[in-house]
Amino acid sequence: MKSEIEKVLNMVQEGKIDAEKGSELIQVLQEKDHNTLVRPSHKPSSYIDKTLKIRVKSAESDNVNVNLPIKLVKVVLAAGHNIASKIPQSEQYVKDINIDLILEAIENELDGQIVDVKSANGDTVSIVIE
Repeated sequence: MKSEIEKVLNMVQEGKIDAEKGSELIQVLQEKDHNTLVRPSHKPSSYIDKTLKIRVKSAESDNVNVNLPIKLVKVVLAAGHNIASKIPQSEQYVKDINIDLILEAIENELDGQIVDVKSANGDTVSIVIE
C-alpha cells in the first residue's frame, strides 16, 4: 500500500491530480487496506477520526483555513516532508521541521491547541486538533 500512496503523492506533485483528489485516493487505499486486515482485538480509535485545523488570519485579510483528517496527516506527513525537502524552492522551509516529533505527537494522541501565535502586526496562526 505504501508504494500506491507514493504514486498518488507523485501525481499530486506533478500536477496530474489536485490535492483533494489525492486525499480521496489515499483514503480509498487506506480503507481497502483496513478491510483486508483482520484485527479482532483492534478497537476503532476516535482520535484517528479527528481533524487537524490550521487557521491563518492576516491583518491584510489574506486568510487561510485548512482542515486535514488525522488519518491523512499521519500517512502523508513523512512522505510529503521527504518530497518537499528535495525540491529546491521548498527545501529551506521544511529542513528544520522535526517530522518524527510531529508523528510522535499524533501517535500519543495529542489533542487541542497546538500552535497559537499572534504577530506584532496582527497576524494570527492557530493549529488545533479537534
